[in-house]
This record gives sequence, structure tokens and C-alpha cells, in this order.
Amino acid sequence: MGYCNWDFSSEENKKYHDEEWGMPMRDDRGQFEFLMMEVMQCGLNWNMMIKKRDIFRSCFDNFQYEKIAEYGDSDIERIMNTEGMIRSKRKIDAIINNAKCFMQIRNEFCSFSNYLWRYSNNKTIVYNKHPEGFIPVSNGLSDDISKDLKKRGFKYLGTITIYSHLQACGIINDHDANCECFKKIVDKYPVVYKRRYLEKQTKYFGD
Repeated sequence: MGYCNWDFSSEENKKYHDEEWGMPMRDDRGQFEFLMMEVMQCGLNWNMMIKKRDIFRSCFDNFQYEKIAEYGDSDIERIMNTEGMIRSKRKIDAIINNAKCFMQIRNEFCSFSNYLWRYSNNKTIVYNKHPEGFIPVSNGLSDDISKDLKKRGFKYLGTITIYSHLQACGIINDHDANCECFKKIVDKYPVVYKRRYLEKQTKYFGD
């Protein structure tokens, strides 16, 4: 099997890459989990998020956004006192806030997945050169979505964070061309091929 340039020092990370990352997701609970793990990751590394995933699920009722939207001070205290948890009240507050905003989008579009996938016309995007490793940290698509989510009240979801989410939930296929996951996605799901230069405001590491 060809692999992307991932750190496979942990079995959890390898499993996440092989079974979840980049696979088109239509489940709202899964969308919310991925988004909120991105919130927790801000300033930290992704390997830590994978290792602490079970702790996050325990703290946040398995990322059931309906329950999280109702959290109060006692829930925040419970989460802050959980062993192994990332003790950032600002991030915890953001997740509770985002659960409420997430519910509002569901009310408007019937599901968050409907809202998000409409940006790609319900197809996974393959940008030219990305399968060869020329992958940005953000682009015009992630800028547009980030700006709209911020208008809707979401926190900790800047353009770089949103780009990571678009990769994770399969709206953008950024697996390496030699990776079996890349082939699995383009063979199994609706795909659209786009020129990367058409996405304005694309940013790369070091820009």
C-alpha cells in the first residue's frame, strides 16, 4: 500500500488515516466531532488529538451536539477536572458555543452536512498537483466557509482550521496519488477535478 507522508508511529494514527481521514462524511455527529477536534488542536499537534480522542468523547457526551448545547458551569468544571483533558476553558467554551451554532445551521439546512457539501456541489474535490504533495494550508474555499461560519457565531474556526476539516471530512481529497485511500475515494465517490490556481487566496506553509 502506498502511504501519504503521515507519522505512523502510533497504531491509532495509522488507523485514522486508513479508515477515516478524507473519506466523504455525511453524518452530522461525525462532522461535529471532527470540527471540535480541530478546535482542541489549535496550537497543538494532531497526534495528541488522536491519543486523547476517547477522553474528548467521554467529556463531551460522544460529541452529541444537542447535549453539548445545553452544557452549563457544572459541565465546564467537570470537563476541566477530567484527568488527561486539555484544560483550556476558552476551547471548552468555544465547543459549547459551536454546538449551539451547529444546531442553528441544522435547523436552516436540515443538516450541517447539507450546508457544508453544497460548497462543492456534493462532490469531492481533487485539485491538480495536490496528489503530488503540493498541498496548501488554506485556500479560497476554506476562506469562504470560515468567513460564513464566523458570521454565524462559530469560534476557533479560521481558514486553516477549516481547510483541515475539508480534508478530514472528504470534501477535498488530499491523499497522495500513490495512497490506496486516494484511489478508493476517486473510484467510489462522486469527484470533481479542479485547477488549484482558480482558488484565490491559497496559502502555503511559510507564506
